[in-house]
Amino acid sequence: MASFDSTRTDEDQVLVEEKRFVRLLTLNRTKQLNALSLTMVSRLLELFVAYEADPSVKLVVVKGKGRAFCAGGDVSAVVHDIKRGDWKKGAYFFQKEFTFNYLLATFSKPQVSLLDGIVMGGGAGVSIHGRFRVATEKSVFAMPETALGLFPDVGASYYLSRLPGFFGEYVGLTGARLDGAEMLACGLATHFVTSERLTLLEEALCRADTSEPSIISSIIDKFSQRPILKEQSVYHRLHVIDKCFSRRTVEDILAALEDEALKKKDDWITSTIQDLKKASPTSLKISLRSIREGRLQGVGQCLIREYRMVCHVMRGEVSKDFVEGCRAILLDKDRNPKWEPSSLGLVTDAMVERYFSRIEDEEWEDLQLPARANLPASAISKL
Repeated sequence: MASFDSTRTDEDQVLVEEKRFVRLLTLNRTKQLNALSLTMVSRLLELFVAYEADPSVKLVVVKGKGRAFCAGGDVSAVVHDIKRGDWKKGAYFFQKEFTFNYLLATFSKPQVSLLDGIVMGGGAGVSIHGRFRVATEKSVFAMPETALGLFPDVGASYYLSRLPGFFGEYVGLTGARLDGAEMLACGLATHFVTSERLTLLEEALCRADTSEPSIISSIIDKFSQRPILKEQSVYHRLHVIDKCFSRRTVEDILAALEDEALKKKDDWITSTIQDLKKASPTSLKISLRSIREGRLQGVGQCLIREYRMVCHVMRGEVSKDFVEGCRAILLDKDRNPKWEPSSLGLVTDAMVERYFSRIEDEEWEDLQLPARANLPASAISKL
């Protein structure tokens, strides 16, 4: 998610450095933790289209300025527009954002994201779809949308569904935070480089005169290391995650976790249950279905479906949880959202189905993605 920011120019929000055959792009909204604005998404889309057509550009590197790669977005303006009855302004943003996500996933040239810091929501969309994702000891990844009354979007139903076992369901439903070592272990990152070595890696990449992925990968390999997972890492609990998050419904997942909690005292299981119970019931149900459908769909199909879903969320005809979640977490910050429907049992199958249907509006149309020659799966082959 992201808001609209007209106070800075395109060039201010995305800094561009030309290094012979390499283009280095820096996300530059440090006060907002590089949250994506419409200006930023439009600029990135424009730049990537130009780079693909330019034979002198062989590699694109993207990083964030400050302590975040990209923390998702400041949704206050979107919520303000929804309250004024102008949900279509938000739809235009998502149309641009999802089109960029698709372009990145099908980009014909190698692209490297340096994920040194916070990578959440929309920040995952402008990185995880790329061929190379470099995590560091400072990386923090999360898709926290269910706590905001939304769902993991930006193509997340594609890449989360391709994580090992049912780890994607766990990450998507709970909003769990992963560190750089966990990102590498599950495949969200392709490499791990310590933060202090990133400058040297950048310099090496900027000397590259190739679009050959194997050569780019070998360059990154020279600076990479295999981090050790922390003793308390959630990745050591894959057996429990697979056992519980493989269940058919959210209610079944919760029941399985509660059964595990009865067997032994486990702070992680307790906190996971609490995270699910705090989230929007509607968001949980549509998120689970979205990830499950994503397993059988290409990245383009996922983005088209997610666009329908996010437009339904903004229209608020089934539930207004998105506005309420943003109020409670981001605006008033009382962290006490009043979800409606208030429980999983009140969210019917028919209500969930609405989010996956076409919008009943003569002026609305499905997301129209550009024809692409490159196979989407090749962009994230390591997932």
